[in-house]
Amino acid sequence: MLEIEDLSVSYGQRRALEGVSLSVREGEIVTLLGANGSGKSTTLRAVSGLVRPQRGRVVYRGRDLRDLTADAIVAAGIGHVPEGRDVFGDFSVRENLLVGAHTTPRREVDGRLAAAYAAFPVLRERQGQRAGTLSGGEQQMLAIARALMAGPRLLLLDEPSLGLAPRLVREIFRVIERINRDGVTVLLVEQNARRALALAARGYVLETGRVAVAGPSAELAADPRIRAAYLGEGRGA
Repeated sequence: MLEIEDLSVSYGQRRALEGVSLSVREGEIVTLLGANGSGKSTTLRAVSGLVRPQRGRVVYRGRDLRDLTADAIVAAGIGHVPEGRDVFGDFSVRENLLVGAHTTPRREVDGRLAAAYAAFPVLRERQGQRAGTLSGGEQQMLAIARALMAGPRLLLLDEPSLGLAPRLVREIFRVIERINRDGVTVLLVEQNARRALALAARGYVLETGRVAVAGPSAELAADPRIRAAYLGEGRGA
């Protein structure tokens, strides 16, 4: 479904990605792991058209995305939930969802709203409430629901559990699993490596803008280097 080939991205003089290649097959959940600044968010931003690579290709369902605008990439079937939720705080819940439907044919908007409220009942209860007054977990659900309003086949999720209480983290991961069961492929950047590897089929570890390790999630979870660096194991007491 998604092929990233030899991708390099710079911010001014700083190289954020250097020769990154990875793939996501239809129906999968694939996770990107790595320390802060390793290039995970930049990878997602390159896929969704928010940054332009200096080298390499991003191919989605056989189509090269390099010359498409971010709106055209959404219309092609890719949704992006950025780190920090980024909801419109002064807009109501319903207005935020309608913003997410800006590439959706008008005849389909009501059906997408109904599906969002069915998937996230709390949003139906709060549809007239200002998004900025929602809890962190509710804002994350709104950000995900807003991306789903465009009907993506591929959803890019950037740190969806960041800053949430453990109970809400469990709920967000259940939401991701349900979205995937409903037919949406997921590329997940997540600080909680243990949960991410338990959920995903495969993973890639980025270090200083390069792919350092890749493989099935079970193999990564068993790798002593990964366990020490990202799962909090193998360190001295």
